[in-house]
Amino acid sequence: QVQLVESGGGLVQAGGSLRLSCAASGRTFSTNTVAWFRQAPGKERAFVAAIRWSTGSTYYSDSVKGRFTISRDNAKNMVYLQMNSLKPEDTALYYCAAGSTGGAFIITGDRSYRYWGQGTQVTVSS
Repeated sequence: QVQLVESGGGLVQAGGSLRLSCAASGRTFSTNTVAWFRQAPGKERAFVAAIRWSTGSTYYSDSVKGRFTISRDNAKNMVYLQMNSLKPEDTALYYCAAGSTGGAFIITGDRSYRYWGQGTQVTVSS
């Protein structure tokens, strides 16, 4: 089992920055990829960014590329999402996800991830 706890969300004006944190505990060695997803009201959950725990390779959705940066601290079992130049359309509940549900792993697919945090709200005002 892996437990994930997100923090760092809040209310920020457009153009501002926030840093989200995801604390992982439990059998963290069993997961290779940690990702951030977000879900806005009335919309489906969408991929934001992911990082390979072992190599540090990163992946981003086109909508956040160049503005968001995902990083990890292996020693602390932490994953971060630095969000700059925030836009009102970034408003959503942000989730940290890890692990694999088995089968073909699609890094941008929420159904591929087994463990999820409770989410942290990010609201960007215009």
